[in-house]
Amino acid sequence: MPHSEKTILAFDPAGNEYFIDMFVSVRDLSDLQHTGAISDGPSSFRTREGHSVTHLGGGEFAVMVPGEEEAITVRTEDPDFV
Repeated sequence: MPHSEKTILAFDPAGNEYFIDMFVSVRDLSDLQHTGAISDGPSSFRTREGHSVTHLGGGEFAVMVPGEEEAITVRTEDPDFV
């Protein structure tokens, strides 16, 4: 299953920027009844550095950075998430 990718720019409260890559699993269903049909699976998120990201809802994400006890909350103004 190939992945469709989108990049989101988000910022923490101190103004540091985080590039978050969104991956969506896409299954090609064209061998079934409808040529060209696809089905989207659940989205997963990771920073460019490979850190785990959880979508908290709206434009808010939690980034797990090694060495930090708690996740860092970041926000985006991306229209797809606001």
